[in-house]
Amino acid sequence: MKKLLFILIAFLAFAEGNSQILDPAKWTTKIEKKSETNYILIFDAVIENDWHLYSQTTPDGGPLPLEITFKNQKGNFNLVGKAIESKTRTAYNDIFEVNETFFEKKGQVRQEISITNPKLTEVKVDFNYQVCKEVCINIEKNFTFKIPASAIATSETVLPVDIEAAKVDTTTTDATSASPEVTTNTVAPEKVVPHDNKPAEKRGLWSIFFIAFLSGFAALLTPCVFPMIPMTVSFFTKQSKTKAKGIRNAIIYGISIIAIYLILGLVVTGIFGADALNALSTNVWFNIIFFIILVTFAASFLGAFEIMLPNSWANKVDSQADRGGMIGILFMALALAIVSFSCTGPIVGTLLVEAASKGGIAPIVGMFGFSLALALPFMLFAMFPGWLNSLPKSGGWLNTVKVVLGFLELALAFKFLSNADLVLQMHFLEREVFLAIWIAIFGTLAFYLFGKITLPHDSPMTHISVGRLSFGLVVLAFTIYLIPGLWGAPLKVISGFPPPMTYSESPYGVSGSKGGSNASTQVLPDGAHLGPHDLIAFDDYDKGVAYAKSVNKPILLDFTGYACVNCRKMEDYVWSDTNILKILQGEVVLISLYVDDKKELPQNEQYVSKETGKEITSVGNKWSDFQITKFKANAQPYYIILDNDGNMLSDKPESYNSDINAYKGWLREGIDRYKKTK
Repeated sequence: MKKLLFILIAFLAFAEGNSQILDPAKWTTKIEKKSETNYILIFDAVIENDWHLYSQTTPDGGPLPLEITFKNQKGNFNLVGKAIESKTRTAYNDIFEVNETFFEKKGQVRQEISITNPKLTEVKVDFNYQVCKEVCINIEKNFTFKIPASAIATSETVLPVDIEAAKVDTTTTDATSASPEVTTNTVAPEKVVPHDNKPAEKRGLWSIFFIAFLSGFAALLTPCVFPMIPMTVSFFTKQSKTKAKGIRNAIIYGISIIAIYLILGLVVTGIFGADALNALSTNVWFNIIFFIILVTFAASFLGAFEIMLPNSWANKVDSQADRGGMIGILFMALALAIVSFSCTGPIVGTLLVEAASKGGIAPIVGMFGFSLALALPFMLFAMFPGWLNSLPKSGGWLNTVKVVLGFLELALAFKFLSNADLVLQMHFLEREVFLAIWIAIFGTLAFYLFGKITLPHDSPMTHISVGRLSFGLVVLAFTIYLIPGLWGAPLKVISGFPPPMTYSESPYGVSGSKGGSNASTQVLPDGAHLGPHDLIAFDDYDKGVAYAKSVNKPILLDFTGYACVNCRKMEDYVWSDTNILKILQGEVVLISLYVDDKKELPQNEQYVSKETGKEITSVGNKWSDFQITKFKANAQPYYIILDNDGNMLSDKPESYNSDINAYKGWLREGIDRYKKTK
């Protein structure tokens, strides 16, 4: 599913021109004595809501894992086993295409040590970890544990000590951590997890509701449900003594339908739990199993067989519906759900899985949207029975709707298979193969709509309607749109469904040159390289500034990271816009500073930060410290327009902003100010 709707909550202050240093994890530490020579170092973190702190075990290729360094271990103590973590959560990230593991709200790390040097008085530990929400921050913390005096004695003079009494609390906060060198200067790239951000969650729930409502409307137009509308409404209006009572009964009937599906959503959420559903939806075997289920549903919709609940269920419920009153109406609604299962079951199943991937109350919201669309016609036609005459007659068109849904189920099935392939990195279903399958599916659907193909339950047809022809043309146009994707076209309309461009046989298209550009033959300035969209970019600030002076252009300073998701989104969806790209190509000098660059600085370039007191030993450290020291910010993406002397030209920096016009206006503001100074 296309996931482009993100708001950078952590940096609303940026929108007002105020930068800030973020530090969402607060640490406390303590040491517990296990034996005369063995101690347990305990690190407890309280993590701000919606932020993730990544585990030691989160895999490569995604967010940066927690790294623990024992500074004075050699000759003083040994580690007993590996550091043990408290409960973490694992979820698949479709941007990085890995299962990431992280702490939420709180976390604990415990490491047992065995002291070998009886004169040891303290243990120094460094943490390097990443915390993420809409942005990510890579933080280094320094902790010092004081060894109790009883441990300093030699083995000949060790005295028995009560374990509980030997506990030493070195509780600290980030501002006064066990070491005075606690810092937050190394900044990591931004990492996006759509369900972690509250506004993103709300938009995700609205998206689920809207999709569910459309799904309910689609189910309404199937042969299992549509013919029941006039039958059921006529029953209420004829059996009720007054029109008002008929309307009331129909409304109760509609509310009963909503209640039944809401209970289904509650049961699914209650049994599995929101986190379990989300974890399940990212599981390899689950994706494979659901691929098989969806293919089965698709075959049923296409007419191979019918999926039905036992007739005895329908008979028992139907007999209860004759009781009358509210109980009878409730059982009538339940009878509708059971009888229509062969059509609604596959839609409800697909919807629940999609909702499960959002977590939280999404299954409940999905069932509400679906059932609302299903119930509304029964209530509205009961209120206005004259509308029944305007309903189209049941016929072959209902089976056409069912077949179309079958094709859509089949296309969606390969998305689940693709998820499994991406997680396993098997490269069986690369982008080109996925697109070829979709082209085949939607191309066949277009032929079906044009009447060139018929399926088992189709009625004889002498002509096709204008509506069917129009829809067929839309499907054909979509199929043609997919074809250039085989040669490297981005296909932004379906972004998120096929595997990413990098997961393909030819990441840059069959020509291997990004659409046939001659970028590879460009003569680059000293210190420059080709960045996104073949933009000339510098990864060294001084060289970029020198070049900007030589060509008399302002600077677009881009604080970014190799693993920065929103940085990539800005490049893919904002920088790729024709108007933005034209500005970046001709009116600014791009300097991209990677704050997670691990290359070690030459010894003579290493230093201690005056701002944070942190040792700056890597290229990423250097650019991170530069961002913190000069701009008082520590998250990416972070954009600034500068003149050739390093002065800001815009009123405020810019961070993640998917509004192309707003980003263009921000760029234009800085560039115009530069021109006025010349």
